[in-house]
Amino acid sequence: MTKPVEAPAAAQPVLRTSKKPDSAAAVEKPWLFRTYSGHSSASASNELYRTNLGRGQTGLSVAFDLPTQTGYDSDHVLARGEVGKVGVPVAHLGDMRVLFDQIPLAKMNTSMTINAPAAWLLALYIAVAEEQGASRAELNGTVQNDIIKEYLSRGTYIFPPAASMRLITDVIAFTYRELPKWNPTNVCSYHLQEAGATPVQELAYALATGIAVLDAVKASGQVPPEDFAQAFGRISFFVNAGIRFVTEICKMRAFVDLWEEIGRERYGVTDEKALLFRYGVQVNSLGLTEPQPENNVYRILLEMLAVVLSKKARARAVQLPAWNEALGLPRPWDQQWSLRLQQIVAYETDLLEYGDLFDGNPAIDAKVSELKAAARAELKRIEDMGGAIQAVESGYLKQALVESNTNRVRGIETGAITVVGVNKFTESAPSPLVASEGGAIMTVDPAAEAEQIERLKAWRAQRDPQAVATALKELEAAAREGRNIMEPSIAAAKAGVTTGEWAGCLRGVFGEYRAPTGVAAAANATANDGMDELRAEVAAVARRLGRPIKLLVGKPGLDGHSNGAEQIAVKARDCGMEVVYEGIRLTPEQIVSAALEEGVHLVGLSILSGSHVELATDVIERMRAEGIGDVPVVVGGIIPPEDERKLRAAGIAAVFTPKDFNLTQIMRAIAQLVDTTYSKAA
Repeated sequence: MTKPVEAPAAAQPVLRTSKKPDSAAAVEKPWLFRTYSGHSSASASNELYRTNLGRGQTGLSVAFDLPTQTGYDSDHVLARGEVGKVGVPVAHLGDMRVLFDQIPLAKMNTSMTINAPAAWLLALYIAVAEEQGASRAELNGTVQNDIIKEYLSRGTYIFPPAASMRLITDVIAFTYRELPKWNPTNVCSYHLQEAGATPVQELAYALATGIAVLDAVKASGQVPPEDFAQAFGRISFFVNAGIRFVTEICKMRAFVDLWEEIGRERYGVTDEKALLFRYGVQVNSLGLTEPQPENNVYRILLEMLAVVLSKKARARAVQLPAWNEALGLPRPWDQQWSLRLQQIVAYETDLLEYGDLFDGNPAIDAKVSELKAAARAELKRIEDMGGAIQAVESGYLKQALVESNTNRVRGIETGAITVVGVNKFTESAPSPLVASEGGAIMTVDPAAEAEQIERLKAWRAQRDPQAVATALKELEAAAREGRNIMEPSIAAAKAGVTTGEWAGCLRGVFGEYRAPTGVAAAANATANDGMDELRAEVAAVARRLGRPIKLLVGKPGLDGHSNGAEQIAVKARDCGMEVVYEGIRLTPEQIVSAALEEGVHLVGLSILSGSHVELATDVIERMRAEGIGDVPVVVGGIIPPEDERKLRAAGIAAVFTPKDFNLTQIMRAIAQLVDTTYSKAA
């Protein structure tokens, strides 16, 4: 049996001293080194975690698969094709035991990227830690638990905003008492930037979320006024760092100043430690390119510097994407390469031997002041609406992000924004990195889903059904009565309740929610945007058809990354097409039903979770069964060449990947495909 992994030495609270003979100054301890990872199964992910810890990683960052993130068991109809694809499936206590086998949780700092079911995954984690003999007070880590941004960007929400805020509040109130080292919410601006947020929007929307959470905690009465500073001090943030790294440095310094300002002025917090802006970061995955992917190494380094160069605003934990994430799932070696980058900056350079490099810099100070002023103005606008929740429900925040992302995409299309290897300096020798066996990515064994479902069935068969029923009844009662749901959730975990059962119980109490898409209200393209020729072509096809081209944009499965689908919908509308877009999380059956009812000319599927082959094939087969198999289907996503061949063999008419950044060209291809298809039929 492999011996348990020891907590890495770098994670211990010690200072590294300079080896220079003329310097007696202590060197600052590095940030936590993390790698966001998890795939296939709990056992495969456990092996990966222990390998990465052995290579010098100092904290864990767990990626869960989409069924786990959205509160479904692996055998649910919506989970088809999604199990183990973008993270590890955790359906019950047994999975969590295997995930952390031989990893001493009392000594580990664990981040779990989980939002709507954060209370549940934390309950499972506590149950496993207690089985290992750890006390709750020893546990150190973070649950992301920021559901507001899920309505705006990533889409793994379950419940309506008020119920979601209730769950966030319960976790905060529980952890400040029981897990004093734990970060109970990680306000996440990362996905806001991925959805198109400008630096000002990222600042304002994240801080507005923090305010909404703290106001809810205060109003709940679960945290006494004399302890409120403790709760404030455990709020952490998870941010994004883009390629404009000077601006990003200034953004982080603005975050530090504004968070302290909010703590002092709004909540009366005076404890200097509690007022610190505590954040972790993953640098921008949105900017990683499929063409010339080797260039991504430089992007990742520059983006990391934005969050480590300024001591005043240095990240507490850093996780870096791998160079090949625009191609598919990174391999362990690719993750090691990103880890080594962090280690070189921390241990080989002299960065940690100095104070802040930017204090007193007039250019930095001016930019920070500019960002703070603009963020305060946007915060005031949100406050006047009634706060972040009301701004979500009204659609204001989503619409603003869609419009900002539209501007970004158009900038790349027109060349106003340079992306090396994509819209400039595109001539390139073939990359030897991509030429390696397997296309330089890791693929999940299709058998992993079936194996996970069999394990789930075995788990259900061996547990005590009466204990499960009793635990779920108590969980439901706590939810209905307004009691904190953490202790009932821990009891449910220990009784053998599954992730789908926990979420299903709360769905019965709180209901489900569909967030605004932001597409209908997004601003139209400007008059002189270079689209006149495209609009004329689309209008000509419409005349031949006898009506406007009608396009259905569908998001099958559980993938909530809707940015691309939204931009396609906005662009199609702006060039004269009629668009049917109903948002995320649809079954193939629902998409086919909509195509049939709406009489569309083309179906476009957007899938970024790696489940494109299973889901697109299902849609094609159902369309044929319904007698609309002649309607062309196109697919967009991160799709390796081998999968593209499979999709085309199944009948997919066209495949678009990140290299197809020019939406005008995509619209032209769609119009030509519709024209060709229906002219032949005539």
